[in-house]
This record gives sequence, C-alpha cells and structure tokens, in this order.
Amino acid sequence: MAVVKPSISKGTRDFTPQEMIRRNYIFNTIRSVFEKYAYLPIETPSMENLSTLMGKYGEEGDRLIFKILNSGDFTKDADMSLPPNQLAAKICEKGLRYDLTVPFARFVVMHQNDLTFPFKRYQMQPVWRADRPQKGRYREFYQCDVDVIGSNSLLYEAELMKITDEVFNKLGVNVTIHINNRKILMGVAALAGAEEKMVDICTAIDKLDKIGKENVIAELRERGLTDAAIDKLLPIFDIQGDNDHVLQTLRSLFADIPVGMQGVEELEQVLDFAKMYAVDADIRLEILLARGLNYYTGAIFEVRANDVQIGSISGGGRYDDLTGVFGLKNMSGVGISYGAERIYDVMQELDLFPPEIAAPVKAIILNFGEKEVEYAMPLLVKMRAVGIASEIYPDKVKIGKQMNYANAKAIPYVIMAGEEEMTKGVFTVKNMTTGEQRACEIDEVLEILRG
Repeated sequence: MAVVKPSISKGTRDFTPQEMIRRNYIFNTIRSVFEKYAYLPIETPSMENLSTLMGKYGEEGDRLIFKILNSGDFTKDADMSLPPNQLAAKICEKGLRYDLTVPFARFVVMHQNDLTFPFKRYQMQPVWRADRPQKGRYREFYQCDVDVIGSNSLLYEAELMKITDEVFNKLGVNVTIHINNRKILMGVAALAGAEEKMVDICTAIDKLDKIGKENVIAELRERGLTDAAIDKLLPIFDIQGDNDHVLQTLRSLFADIPVGMQGVEELEQVLDFAKMYAVDADIRLEILLARGLNYYTGAIFEVRANDVQIGSISGGGRYDDLTGVFGLKNMSGVGISYGAERIYDVMQELDLFPPEIAAPVKAIILNFGEKEVEYAMPLLVKMRAVGIASEIYPDKVKIGKQMNYANAKAIPYVIMAGEEEMTKGVFTVKNMTTGEQRACEIDEVLEILRG
C-alpha cells in the first residue's frame, strides 16, 4: 500500500498541548465573565438543515456555507447540468453552521416552552466558512457568543459592552469598541433616496476600510446606485469628530428622516447606559460600520485590538425578529461574538499569555526502581487528591533522561526518592527554576506544591 503524506484541509489547524493550554486560558477567561453576568451555556449541532442557514447572512454569506452531500445516491433524480447553486439545493439538505446566532434563534423557537425569557445564553463552539484562508481568517474557527433574547431593553447593549470591556481587560488586550445602529444605515439609504438599496449600500460601505472610498463608490455604481444618489451619500463619508459631534451632525442630516432619528436616539441611550456601567474601553461611534449580516436591525458592534493590525476580534448587534423566520414573532435579541482564533493571534503577537499557564503539570516523581516507585506512590495519590497536577516517570532509565523530560514539559518541581530518602522517610524536592532542593516529609511536599 502506498504511503500517503499526511495533511489537513486548508484553513484548518492542529493544536499542540501548549497551544491548547493557551486556548483554554482564553475560553476559561471569557466563560468566567459570561457566567458572572448570569449567562447560561448551551450547545447546538455542528450541522444544520440548509433551510435553517440559507438566506440569513446575505448573498455573500450564503456562498460561504459549507454544504453536505446527501447520503446514498445523491445524484438520483438530480439534473446534474443545473448551475452549481441550483444543483446544491437538490443534492444537499444540510450544511455546517456559519455562525452560532442563527442556530441559536432556531434553538429558541424549538425550546421556547422550556426557557425563561429574557433568556441569556452563551455558546463556545466551532463554525465553518468556505472563505479564502489568510492571516487571521480560517475556514474552521471557534466563536464565543453571548446573547440575550426576549427583551427590547437597550440596557443589554450596554451590558454587552461592559462584558467586552471586562473580557479584554482580563486578557490584557487594549481594544476600541466601534458602535453603530442599523437604523442609521437605513437613514443613510433614505438620505440617498435609495431605501430599496439599503442592503447593497451596507454591503459596499462595510468594505470601506479594506478597499477605500473610491472603490466603494465604484461598487455602489455596480450595485445600481445613480451618481445623484451617491453624491447625497458623500457627506456621510467625511463626518468626523467625537461621539457627541457625530450625533449632532446626524441629527441635522436626519431631521426629516424618522428611522435615522430613531437610530440616533438609540445610540445616545446606549452610550448613556455605557457610562452608568463604567465601561473603561474606548467607545467610538462609526456611522459607516455596517457588518454585512442581513439580520441586524439595531445596534451594531465591532471590537478591534489597538496594538495589532488584524481586523475585528469581536462583533455583533441587535436582531429584532430573527426567530420570526422560524415562526416565533416579536422576539428581539442582541448579542456579541468573540473570535477565539484572532484573540489568540493577538495575544501571541503581544506576548500576553501569563507564564504560569505554560506549566500545567506541577510536579514529577523520578523513577529510581520498583521499590522506590512503591514508596513514592502514596505521595502521588495524595498530590492528585488535593488537585496538584502530577505524574511519575514510568520507566527506570537514566536520571538525565528523566530530567530532560521534566525540562521539556517545563515541570517546575522534580521529586526524588532513592535509598537515602526511603531510609529517612522523606522526599527530595527540587525547584527547577531556582535549582534549590531540600528534603521534606509528605505534608511539607504538599505545602510547597500548593503554595
């Protein structure tokens, strides 16, 4: 049989133990904040029915959904000459989830009789997107979502900003929270006299940071906006200043546009609540922030690291009727998602991982022989009983090899028990950082390791 060179799919990654320890540090930090604010965990399946996923993310998002071929003879009764999109609809009934929000909406509808509203949930699972892999962008990646559904209160927008502030403060990442409101974008479309083109306008201006003003204008033309409509949009591109000045300017522009004025008032209220919550992170009103997902109806969030060029590391918004497409009307929700992969890359680049998490194994007992192992086993059992991560080297080999093993795993304490220690009823504990070693009885060993 031919030897196959091992490989993995583009846009996916293996994680070494050291990487997983750091990833778990991120997950555990985020989880601790979510639970502090009374959010409860759920999980949903990796694959969903395509009818659940399609049509929720906009035209571009739909193209990035990984579709799963039907089982058995999926070509039976299928016209294989159909265009790819139409053919996929015939031979694929399921897809890998694109995000956690749409499956959450489906979950809420299916379990509505078992939930207490407002329902506050968090979810930390992988998602998949058939995107072009590049730095900070993967085809398989973890999202850490926190949402509340069943309330229109803008207090929750501010609470999510406070959670974001606390998460990144604990992780040591300096961030700016960029905020907008979809009603502002609707007001912008109304200003241009092109309300029916609101999705096209949002999709185009969402790329402003990536492709620049001139290319956005060119894309707006391609999407059917007239030059007259684009001219009315141009003043929007140039609004600058602090949040108060931006809101004042929008009030003037939207004097005769009710939906735009409603967006301004909601933003003002959210910013006031954020002050009450004592959010320390910089909050910046960015009126061209669009986020391309079709289901947002109110506040839109995007969080960016201040010290690394990597794009957004968190984002979300308010969705007024996402559950409506599954039959449950008038169930407003708001949420924010943290991209674990990008957060990891930021922390790695800035060297923000605490050094102590690099050594999860606290101690190792060296193996001097069968009798010595029998003598040391009660200590190993007691260490593990009190929660000290520890191990014993399995084989009697040269002590140098055992010490190399301890060094390679960055184990901070080595415990030795030879004939001399057995005679005295003690153990020799060596601190691998300082080189200091001393003889200790079992209780003293436990005290050193727990300290």
